Amino acid sequence: MPSAVELLVTAMPAKTLDRLPELAAFDSHAEGVRIPPGLTVPLTPRVRRLLDTPAMRRLARVGQLGLVSLIYPGAVHGRLEHSLGVYRLAIEFLARLRHVPRFAAAVGEADAAAFVVAALVHDIGHWPFCHPIEDMGLSLFPRHESLVHDILGQGELAAELERSWGISPDRVAALITGAATDPAGLILHSLLSGPIDVDKMDYLRRDSLHAGVPYGLHFDEERLLSSLCLDGSGTTLAITEKGRTAAEMLVFARYVMFSEVYWHHAVRSATAMLQRAVWLLRDRIDPWRLVREDDGGFIASLAQIAAGTAAAPLLDGLFGPRRSLFKRVASFDALRHPAIHRSLAGRTYEEKVAVAGRLAIACGGIGENAILIDAPPTEREVEFRLDVRDRGTERTADGAFRWTSLAELSPVVRSLAQEQFDDLVKRVRIFAPAEVAAAIAGRPDLEQLVLEAAGRPNGDGA
Repeated sequence: MPSAVELLVTAMPAKTLDRLPELAAFDSHAEGVRIPPGLTVPLTPRVRRLLDTPAMRRLARVGQLGLVSLIYPGAVHGRLEHSLGVYRLAIEFLARLRHVPRFAAAVGEADAAAFVVAALVHDIGHWPFCHPIEDMGLSLFPRHESLVHDILGQGELAAELERSWGISPDRVAALITGAATDPAGLILHSLLSGPIDVDKMDYLRRDSLHAGVPYGLHFDEERLLSSLCLDGSGTTLAITEKGRTAAEMLVFARYVMFSEVYWHHAVRSATAMLQRAVWLLRDRIDPWRLVREDDGGFIASLAQIAAGTAAAPLLDGLFGPRRSLFKRVASFDALRHPAIHRSLAGRTYEEKVAVAGRLAIACGGIGENAILIDAPPTEREVEFRLDVRDRGTERTADGAFRWTSLAELSPVVRSLAQEQFDDLVKRVRIFAPAEVAAAIAGRPDLEQLVLEAAGRPNGDGA
């Protein structure tokens, strides 16, 4: 027997979403633009006008994976392609969820329109290489999320949202950043940013496709989509029990993509080089200029600022005519080297630079910028929280559905999503130029030197 709350929600008149032009275009298989892997993205006139604004066109010139393309040469796709994929998935989510009574009762046509726009423009604040630079925790660079509101509220984008969509830029920005507190806003933000959101489901497949690896391709998207529902509170995306295995596969895909692509050791070498170059140039940089650049402008600006400084060879090794990455000296995970991992994970970037300097001295007076330490940043991964609804026959005494967290149901999720991300995938690594790496990599006292340089000779401390 349904609970009183479920009866009330079911009795409420549904706010139909069928009039939403983008959903109608999806249902009718209208023509649109093609993106890999052979997908048609339905485009209505008002979506086309958004795509033609300068702010959106810039995303075509901002790489989705940044430095990853130095190691996986096919991974040169831009954030505009990803944004189109997320927009298409957002329409698919709406197509499935419009038949869920509580969703249809809470989310009206205007809410759905704002969600569609938010999916399309969700990366509008991204600037080149922003993730590795943001991981440094430097106050001079704004977080890319903080730029969303201002970009949406100015120029052609703001005018187009008001004229063709009848929605406020503030509403779209709130859905993206999570500032929305109304029931529809809470629901829609969970579709944009959550354990199985439209962003994650697209980038795993798309990044895997372009990188030429299979890891992000093998989760059951169709099964996952068919299991979508709302949690017991009616404010967050959840899944039914039949989607449990598909969700586990998504968690595994994300884990392996981080292990083999995003945190590949050579990608982390390039990341460490870029971070040290930015650190060396921090007093010369105009961050508000750089965050408005595309990839080409960003690289050119950094190179110009770096001329004649210690940052120049680092940037030349990344973006110059010949790739020259630092080599791996050592790698330490939390399982086999807990003391070193504990002593460096979560340290501030300034502290890691100081540790690298002390290690260089201990290794025989190597140049102060010849050793780079890459370690998990201060901000750890968000815990994977997803509720699973038991089969309809298994209800509580008052007729309500039973809910269990996926982590509680699945040891796979507990291990991969909560434990191994920050402790095993995100290792502490030491990099140096090839000749330096060859000289110090085999030192029997290297681990002890690292601990002493970290100021924690016994691995004590946070």
